[in-house]
Amino acid sequence: MSSDTPSQMRNSDSLLACLIPLVLLVLSLQILGNPGEILDIIFGPSRRTVDGHFSVRRAAASYAQYAKLSRKELSTMWRSYKRMSWAHRRIGYDLGYTKKLARLEESIRMNALVADAISALAKEQFPEDVQQSSVLEPGVVGDLSRVRESIKHFVRDWSDEGRNERAVIFGPILDVLGAVEPEKRPRMQVLIPGSGLGRLAWEISQLGYKSTANELSFFMNLAFRFLLSEKHTNQPQKHTLQPYASWFSHQRSTDRLFRSVTFPDVLPRLGDNFVLAEQDFLSLSPPVNTDGDPGYDFIVTLFFIDTSLNAIETLEHIHKLLRPGGKWLNLGPLLWTGGGQAAVELSLEEVLRLVEVVGFEVGGTDESLGRERRRTVECEYTADRTAMMRWLYQAEFWVATKMR
Repeated sequence: MSSDTPSQMRNSDSLLACLIPLVLLVLSLQILGNPGEILDIIFGPSRRTVDGHFSVRRAAASYAQYAKLSRKELSTMWRSYKRMSWAHRRIGYDLGYTKKLARLEESIRMNALVADAISALAKEQFPEDVQQSSVLEPGVVGDLSRVRESIKHFVRDWSDEGRNERAVIFGPILDVLGAVEPEKRPRMQVLIPGSGLGRLAWEISQLGYKSTANELSFFMNLAFRFLLSEKHTNQPQKHTLQPYASWFSHQRSTDRLFRSVTFPDVLPRLGDNFVLAEQDFLSLSPPVNTDGDPGYDFIVTLFFIDTSLNAIETLEHIHKLLRPGGKWLNLGPLLWTGGGQAAVELSLEEVLRLVEVVGFEVGGTDESLGRERRRTVECEYTADRTAMMRWLYQAEFWVATKMR
């Protein structure tokens, strides 16, 4: 029998010394799930900056992962189909269901052209925020539902198909602003918090006002920058989407499910009277005016106040940002954030009382008030106009004047 030499024993010890940390790393990954958590244990959780859900990085990752996440969902649909008996699969085949799933793959490919372009724009305009993940800094898991929401907003805000929906919800607001003498408008400032993809803010700028589109979510901001970009959107009807393909429910036909929509119907561009404020509404300050008190002349909230986690704070800030005598135009429902996250979830009656407590005077419901009368507006929100189901809001419209 041969015996190991001291040199061979040292080599074996060195090999074990290398293998043991590797084995421990593998075991740690099995237990913890990702490498970053190991470093959190070593260095503490403050080592890394947690991305906000609406941050540039998370939004860019979500657009970049749109095709991957959509195909993962499609794979689940295929597996569900294949779990049926052979006889039922045959019936599904005869109904054209396998062709329908194949068309969904084509739809994903079409929509990914837009999603990938938005992700590329994010890397161009925010290179320091949008970085490739490494083994020590795991990537962000995308939010597919937020991307799909943005896709539907392209339709609502910037397509011919969304024109009727825009007319219903934009109309009362634009009527009030359009009643101001044209020669006064260039000196007046309007803030639109929660501006989304910016169509209402752009329409207000076209009336001659200085319009500020304020949006926190970079799911929206990146999509709007995509429309503003000369590189990515240089002509009307440049892009095509199939916005309804991800939801098979309530569809009258497969062709309607997969119908295409082109956008934008017009080309929006920033300018002296149309600017962006990509930040939390509560962080905004009243603008300086050369002809009097600081503040906005109008604040316009469309489907916005119910997104607040603290509605009292939001209304107080609206009041703070307005000039004395300035007006707040609101149109929207009261769909508060659920799960007990909202500090207060108020009824319309309570909201109107709060409006007065904060320091506003709200117009009444009398017809003599004309454009500024408080009223209910039945409307939809990013609706599929050909579907078998409709979500109808009984939204409330009012004009409130800052009295003190």
